[in-house]
Amino acid sequence: MIERYGLAPMKEIWTEEAKLENWLKIEVLASEAMADLGLVPREAVEDIKANAAFDADRVEEIEQRTRHDVVAFLENMSEHIGESARFLHYGMTSSDVLDTGLALQMRDAVDILIVDTSHLLALLKKRALEFRDTVMIGRTHGVHAEPITFGHKLAVWAFETRRNLDRLLRARDTVSYGKISGAVGTYANLDPFVEKYVCDHLGLKPAEASTQILQRDRHAELMCTMAICASSLDKFATEVRALQKTEVMEAEEPFREGQTGSSAMPHKRNPIICERVCGLARVIRGNASVALQDLALWHERDISHSSAERVILPDSTILLDYITHKFIEVLEGLVVYPLKMEEDMAITQGLIFSEKLLLALVNKGVTRLYAYKMVQANAMRAAKGDGSFYENLVSDPDVADVLTPTEIADCFDARKALTRVHVVFERLEELKVDP
Repeated sequence: MIERYGLAPMKEIWTEEAKLENWLKIEVLASEAMADLGLVPREAVEDIKANAAFDADRVEEIEQRTRHDVVAFLENMSEHIGESARFLHYGMTSSDVLDTGLALQMRDAVDILIVDTSHLLALLKKRALEFRDTVMIGRTHGVHAEPITFGHKLAVWAFETRRNLDRLLRARDTVSYGKISGAVGTYANLDPFVEKYVCDHLGLKPAEASTQILQRDRHAELMCTMAICASSLDKFATEVRALQKTEVMEAEEPFREGQTGSSAMPHKRNPIICERVCGLARVIRGNASVALQDLALWHERDISHSSAERVILPDSTILLDYITHKFIEVLEGLVVYPLKMEEDMAITQGLIFSEKLLLALVNKGVTRLYAYKMVQANAMRAAKGDGSFYENLVSDPDVADVLTPTEIADCFDARKALTRVHVVFERLEELKVDP
């Protein structure tokens, strides 16, 4: 379980009550700023502060009539405040409240994602160091390539996750902007002081320029960042799934006591959590496409973005929070099979050391092109079942003229292929896991 450090659960950020609570704060702060400017009586502001409240059910009831959410909210606030409510929303437009409130929700959601990603990073670093010397085969195109270590695979993921953490931190800054600038962003009926006052008290920055709305490149940057984070999790989970294939079985996600894999086949242990991570990552990527389309609005704004954002922002933040938790669960309980990794590395009977042989020949003065042909010819024979790779090399007179059997055998050493991988782990040990 991830320690939230006092942060609310993700779903609570997107409740109707939480949204309206942000709206209330904005309206009260705006009235305070108006009072400081002498535009609203101080007594009225004190009355507003003392009585400001809302009832989400009542707001919904009023909205059925007004068909306007902010108007319904203001009407309900007026029912609680009374006469002084006439000073609410002075010179403001609905999007001043909507977009500034949404900025608070996005910022709070990103704060949770930052904590999630920090925990994932710390765990990846820990497990990478744990398996730093666990040798396995590296694969390119799904085909055996050269030896790596399982820790190296996880280290690659750790550094990618650190980049995702940095992306989230940048996205948090990008969305932490509010606007109280009126119907088309020109402050026609508002002093810019009001915007600064409200934003300062909410921990936001005033937008440098806005129309009726905050520009949606901000929201798109957050959505694209979440899509990248989700795609990384998709990548990690896909690799676990590939390693869990019956023919491979070098690692597998945890299978709990009492768990079943199939209603028909009792032997089945399926990577269902990783498959869930992969599937939900697709939803987040699709939502990012919607956010990019939300940038292009008519003139100073339309509301074609609004309905989409009510779906993609809550859904994507909740989903990314969820799949990060699920992959942490996988990583914590990941079962690794080092002996199977050794067995699989031996499947090709040494073909994976072909580059070592190539370079050994080059170091003895053979041209690279000719050395390549020599090694490839013997490798292809072995791949077809015509002798082992080592035997073919030793019995090849062209190779034997250059390399002794001992020098050939010396190339068939997985550890020697990994003599410099410690550099990666030295970098990993220095990697910061905190935001």
